[in-house]
Amino acid sequence: MNFLLASTNYWIHDLSPFLLEFSGDWRNWGPGGIRWYGISYLLGFISAYFLLVLYNKHQKNPYNKEQIMNLITFQVIGVLIGGRIGYLLLYQGDKFISDPLSIMRVWEGGMASHGGFIGVFIATFWYAKKSSQSIKPIGDMIVSVVPPGLLFGRIANFINGELWGKTTQVEWGVLFPKAPDFALGIARHPSQLYAAIAEGLIPFIYVQWRFWKTSITQKYPGHLAGEFLLLYSVSRIFNEFFREPDATLLFGFSRGQFYSVFLMIGGIIVILWSRKKGYNRFLL
Repeated sequence: MNFLLASTNYWIHDLSPFLLEFSGDWRNWGPGGIRWYGISYLLGFISAYFLLVLYNKHQKNPYNKEQIMNLITFQVIGVLIGGRIGYLLLYQGDKFISDPLSIMRVWEGGMASHGGFIGVFIATFWYAKKSSQSIKPIGDMIVSVVPPGLLFGRIANFINGELWGKTTQVEWGVLFPKAPDFALGIARHPSQLYAAIAEGLIPFIYVQWRFWKTSITQKYPGHLAGEFLLLYSVSRIFNEFFREPDATLLFGFSRGQFYSVFLMIGGIIVILWSRKKGYNRFLL
């Protein structure tokens, strides 16, 4: 360790991305072990399942456990495929074109929340059509259980030491070994933890309050889904000011901010549409 790092007062990130790392020949196979990032997805899906079961016990949704499992299965497929394809298309387009099979190497990292949202929408639309139900109330339920997954995912980003923030001199700055200026002892914002709070915890508290304590989901089906999209996009745009852009800028915005603008517009459209009388059962 050089003098600059030895004399720093900042915490040096030294967390392992593995909950359990394989040894021997197994270490070179696939993900090389059980990673915290994978655990975060598992925790997100488990929390979604138990929340939906809780809703059922309190007559907040009409689905039995088998139907809930079917709904969760659709969402898992939507999140994983949408998140992965979204990352490669929105952030790594050149790599995807030159190496299409990279879509399978999820252990190398790379899941985009915006792509995940698109995947979830398609999966929800598909489920609604397949089960002959309206997409709007299903959308309200889905967004009420999504935030824990976002929270766990951002914590996993921090554990992995990826998606770090911009340089800073605040006392809680962190030295990330993968950052290009690590050897210079330059600290960065732990923006992953900011995102865990702004994009996961706060939206979770908000949507749960709206879901349990107000009649918004009964009065205007789909309204809560729009509110969540609006809240998430605003939180994401704000947090991006602290995060180091992980791709080239678009029109002066980070890609996270740029794509969130469209998500925000989508949220507003969903809110307005939910207030129209006599909505089409399969359209937003």
